[in-house]
Amino acid sequence: MFITFEGIEGTGKSTQIALLKSHLEARGRSVLVTCEPGGSRIGRELRRVLLSLENRDLCARAELFLYLADRAQHVAQVVRPALEAGKVVLCDRFADSTVAYQAYGRGLDADMLHSLNELAVDGLWPELTILLDLDTRTGVTRAVARNTAEGKTVAEGRFEAESLAFHERVRLGYRAWALRFPQRIRTVDAGGTPEAIAAAIRGIVDQKLEAAPQHA
Repeated sequence: MFITFEGIEGTGKSTQIALLKSHLEARGRSVLVTCEPGGSRIGRELRRVLLSLENRDLCARAELFLYLADRAQHVAQVVRPALEAGKVVLCDRFADSTVAYQAYGRGLDADMLHSLNELAVDGLWPELTILLDLDTRTGVTRAVARNTAEGKTVAEGRFEAESLAFHERVRLGYRAWALRFPQRIRTVDAGGTPEAIAAAIRGIVDQKLEAAPQHA
């Protein structure tokens, strides 16, 4: 099963992915954790370009095509082989991020981006997407503090340096996209404790796995 995690900066995706991985492994599942951008060897090179604060002059269309290139390589080299090997794949960001950030955030056409995503994923869409929803100011504040603590303000701070209005557009974009694809995208309130959020996610994922044992 292919499960992706989405949300604005600072919603706790990495924490929740780690907790879900432990839960699934305790139930006997083989789990691969990956991310975008940077889930493949080539993707790690692209990640440095995409997230560096030094590249704030990267135009919206160039940014878009770099993300699509990262995604195409990631699917071909990492995600699809893991799924074919019977693993559960947990991915920190995927195609929905492109729509939320480059369409709703940057102002590109959402339907056009969805069509380009179709090409990049080569038919491989997540069976479940967990959207962690959080107050915009809280999320961005958390993300900036994290990057500062980890010494990544320059290396991975390009999006954190965007305006609060940009991040609010991204959040609203995620919400709109969740309404468009309600069968796949499940929204979870990320304002509670990590344990409460993890419990909500476990309930959604366990139900999905039980309903589709052929993908386990």
